[in-house]
Amino acid sequence: MKTSELRKKSVAELGKFLVDEREVLRTLRFKHAGSELKNVRELGLARRAIAKALTLIGEAKKHASKDAGQSVSAGKPAILKTKKKVS
Repeated sequence: MKTSELRKKSVAELGKFLVDEREVLRTLRFKHAGSELKNVRELGLARRAIAKALTLIGEAKKHASKDAGQSVSAGKPAILKTKKKVS
């Protein structure tokens, strides 16, 4: 998907797109591991689509925080934030 098409989507739509693309990438990785994937280029295209979506989500949050006068914690989208286990 082109970046211009992604820019027209809302943050919620981008989040859904991100979840869908991650599932596509997961499926492609399994196919590649099992030698079922004919076009390996699809892996790179899926990764790029994920990167575009993450970039646009980050930009949207950055602009929203500037407008509201808030700071975005660690600059990462909420989708990526996970708690690390402490051993």
